[in-house]
Amino acid sequence: MDPQAAKPAVDLRLVALQRFAFAITLLNVLGHSFLGFEQSWAQPLAALAAAYAAELLIEFVDARTQGRPAKFRGGLRPLVHFLLPAHITGLAVSMLLYSNELIMPIVFATIVAIASKALFRVRVDRGRRHFMNPSNFGITATLLLFPFVGISPPYQFTENLHGWADWLLPVVIIASGTFLNAKLTRRIPLIASWLGTFVLQAVLRSVFFDTELAAALNPMTGVAFLLFTYYMLTDPATTPSAARPQILFGASVAAIYGMLMVFHVVFGLFFALTFVCCVRGAALAVSARMAQPQQARGEAQTGAGIAVQAS
Repeated sequence: MDPQAAKPAVDLRLVALQRFAFAITLLNVLGHSFLGFEQSWAQPLAALAAAYAAELLIEFVDARTQGRPAKFRGGLRPLVHFLLPAHITGLAVSMLLYSNELIMPIVFATIVAIASKALFRVRVDRGRRHFMNPSNFGITATLLLFPFVGISPPYQFTENLHGWADWLLPVVIIASGTFLNAKLTRRIPLIASWLGTFVLQAVLRSVFFDTELAAALNPMTGVAFLLFTYYMLTDPATTPSAARPQILFGASVAAIYGMLMVFHVVFGLFFALTFVCCVRGAALAVSARMAQPQQARGEAQTGAGIAVQAS
């Protein structure tokens, strides 16, 4: 017997979640301890508590409604694996939003992010999946509803770094993000399309709207842009799997961002991603609705064939 054949298949999604969770946890610990994060320790801790509670409650209610065992049951390992997405969401929201000393806006954003996975779902094949990027949606909703909440200042990621260390963190993010998205999430076409179209929209804005090209490209030099590119935009659960749809998705986000900048809309990165996710969800819903008659005819023909054979 081939020993390789006896090995269980590796769950790339779980491995990706574990790596992402470790990376964002390490960044938050370093950020609050050394890098210069402006938020207090209370905010990520409150966000994590809210994320865990919301994820567990929603799954408990959903499991009871459907009459199935909850996914977090079975011991510590299933519980930890189940909470990995909530862990990532809570830390991402608390890291990217800035509400001064207020904690409740961060809690609100986290709960909205977790709830969006249950509220915004569409049928894909024979199951249902969420289509809104959770962290991004929670951030978008909070920015729209609470004008006094903003985005964390970009300088906080490297505020206490000097000299060659200024380059170290971006290099680590690019290297680790490229590895994770190449080997695990397989979203390199999306990243390449996003970056290429971002440069293109900057050039077009400079040509047609007299925007300084250096200013239009400046966001690409920040750590926040790198985190958005490698750790938020590429969410495997809410982005296409095939290469061509990935290219369209990444290009669409950059194009919408460019349009928002033309109209002087702030927080364009988050709003653009929310808009594209919403459009993709609508397209998936229409596709699923159109596929229903075909599936019904196929099932009817299969049933008829079985009946003929039985007779």
